[in-house]
Amino acid sequence: MAKKRTIGMWLYKNGGGDAIGKKIIKKLKERDIDTIDDVNLRYATAKNANIIFNGFKLNKLDLMFSYNAGEQTVYQTYLYQALNRMIPMINSYDAFQLTEDKFQTSMILKNAKVNTADYRLFHRDEAQDNLYKTFKKWGGMVFKPTTGWGGAGLSKIDNEEALQMLIPTLNHSNIREVFVERFINYDNTDFRVDIVDGQYVGCYGRKAGGNDWRTNVTSGGSVFMRECNDEVVQVAINAAKACGTDIAGVDIIYDLEKEEYVVLEVNGIPAFATPEQEKMGLDFNDKKIDLIVDLIDRKTKK
Repeated sequence: MAKKRTIGMWLYKNGGGDAIGKKIIKKLKERDIDTIDDVNLRYATAKNANIIFNGFKLNKLDLMFSYNAGEQTVYQTYLYQALNRMIPMINSYDAFQLTEDKFQTSMILKNAKVNTADYRLFHRDEAQDNLYKTFKKWGGMVFKPTTGWGGAGLSKIDNEEALQMLIPTLNHSNIREVFVERFINYDNTDFRVDIVDGQYVGCYGRKAGGNDWRTNVTSGGSVFMRECNDEVVQVAINAAKACGTDIAGVDIIYDLEKEEYVVLEVNGIPAFATPEQEKMGLDFNDKKIDLIVDLIDRKTKK
């Protein structure tokens, strides 16, 4: 008789996540897969060959599904890496780590021939001269912290005064590297395209609020219904594949000058539609759940 499969899951609870988690657990149960829920590695310990959570040896699981962007800690991600050396993870630690870093993601996308913004990375000690040279060449750029989410820390540099204000901020910060992207002329909207296991799940749009240029909801942007064409879908699939993600939310804009689609970011933990967004008409949650369950089923089969 085959050993019963058991996975661990850590999925966010807010914004409808609790109900999503219950649906995933129910559908896995129908396939004879048990779930240990709410496995936050922040509260796990390691002892000899095992990583232990509430008395359970996590390294004996068939898979760990980690899907919580808001409650990550340095300790939790440290054990994430260790556990992934022993069992399958969704997403893998390598894919998770990559998509957490904007420069590393851009490097991978460029090398995979996926269209993304031109960028430069400098050591902080050499940043001032390089930033002026880059600004003179591009005429407009965006400073981005290499890590972080929600548009936090982004600065649009579209004149020398803005650049002069950025320099002292960098000099008094503790960052080691300075990352900038060429500013792309676009209509202040983007596509968020969800991909699971190489398959298209759904799409919606985000629009910057007021005079802002950032589409992130946490920066004042808003969500709206949006259809995406086959080209946008293929760009998103290619980006998710390049980053090695089982699950990805790919942010894409349209460059009005070059008349082409550009990948801005690949998110390794894209949120499900909230109950409020579902009322707007975003109806991809069930499809996303089914594809995730299929993915877990396949990855846990011996």
